[in-house]
Amino acid sequence: MTDTKLKVIDSHFHMWDPSVENLPWLSGMEKINRKYTFDDLKAEYERVGVDFLGGVYVEVDCTDHELEDEIVYKNGDPRILVRMLRARLSPYMRVPLNATGIREPLHIDSEPRGRCLEPEFIGGLRALAKRHMPFDLCCRGNELGDMAKAFSQVPEETVIINHLGNVTTLDDKSRSALKAMARLPHSYIKVSGDNPVDPDIVKFVRDTFGPLRVLFSSNWPVVNEHSSFAAHFELMLKIFGEDEDFFMNNTKNAYGIVL
Repeated sequence: MTDTKLKVIDSHFHMWDPSVENLPWLSGMEKINRKYTFDDLKAEYERVGVDFLGGVYVEVDCTDHELEDEIVYKNGDPRILVRMLRARLSPYMRVPLNATGIREPLHIDSEPRGRCLEPEFIGGLRALAKRHMPFDLCCRGNELGDMAKAFSQVPEETVIINHLGNVTTLDDKSRSALKAMARLPHSYIKVSGDNPVDPDIVKFVRDTFGPLRVLFSSNWPVVNEHSSFAAHFELMLKIFGEDEDFFMNNTKNAYGIVL
C-alpha cells in the first residue's frame, strides 16, 4: 500500500527549557513559558496525521548563545535537519561549528534601526555567501524596506524571511518592501504561526514570491501563545491545499536539505 500522507518539513521551530536557558522575552507569556522538546513537536505532527520528515531549528534569543549551541548540538535527533544559530554579523564573526546558517535577530529592542545597513553587517552577509550559508531574517515589519536595500547589495546570499516579514497590514509601504525582497534572486519567505495570520497577506506573498519560494513554518511553540499548532496547520491547508512544494520542497531548496 502506498503511503499517501502529506510530507512536511517545518521551516521554523524552536525548543527550550526555561529552567536551563535564560529567555527574558518569555516573561509574561504564561502559555509558552515552560519546557518544550522536539518530541513534543513530533507529537503535534502525529496528531494532524502527516508524515513529518523533520524541521529547521531556529535560535531562541537566550542570553547564553554558547549554551544554546551546546544544547542543540547534543540533541542528535536525525529529524533536526537544519540548525540556524545566532551570531552578530561581521566579516570576522564567530560562527557555531554545527550551524547550517545564521540568524541575527533584528526585531528585538536592543537592535537599532539601520543595523542591517552597517558596513559590518553587509560584510557579514558577504562572508556567509562565500560559505554558502543562508541567513534567516527576522526584522520589524516597518523596516523591511531597509532589509531590501541591505540584501540587494549581496544578491548572491540566500535570505529566508521569517514570519511574513512581520508585516501586519498591506499598505503601500509593505507591498513595496515585499516586492523588493521578492526581486532578490535567492530570497524565500516563511508563512509562520503566531497571531492567526491574515489570509490576504499570505495570498499577496504567495503571488509576489511565486509558488517555489514560500515555505510552511509552524513557529512552534510560539504559535501557542495566541493560536495553536493545529489551527495554524488547518489554515495553511485551507490556503495551499496539500501542496508539497509549500509544505516540503521549498524548504529543502532554501536550506539545501538532502534526505
